[in-house]
Amino acid sequence: MSKPDPALLDPRRYPFVHQVTTRFADMDPNQHLNNVAIAALFEDGRVRFGHAAGNRKAMIASVAISYLDQAFYPETVTSYVGLEAIGRTSWTTVQLLEQQGKVFAFCRSTAVRIIDGRPAPVEDALRKGFTAMLLRDA
Repeated sequence: MSKPDPALLDPRRYPFVHQVTTRFADMDPNQHLNNVAIAALFEDGRVRFGHAAGNRKAMIASVAISYLDQAFYPETVTSYVGLEAIGRTSWTTVQLLEQQGKVFAFCRSTAVRIIDGRPAPVEDALRKGFTAMLLRDA
């Protein structure tokens, strides 16, 4: 994955923000947050974001992470989440992780609405919640 568009690295564009406390178990021998922990931070952000938008029935179809810089234990991480696109049965989420004012990772994922184990249309109420979570203009 190439480096993300710089416009996507602006935290002010993201409508959903929350703080995450790092754990000792997230650290590698160099006191960096390890890649698996960073992937889990993105997952946590997607789930919290989905709940805030009113969605609890989705399956992740793809995830791509760009590791842009180092991050460290025990510093707090700020997670930014927004929607890049909303389709008929799926949506694309983009996320940033920031520590001490520095973006250190970017993630783009596609999720599919699932009902009874099958793709289902994003219904109007959920689409309305999602529309409020679209990325802000740069």
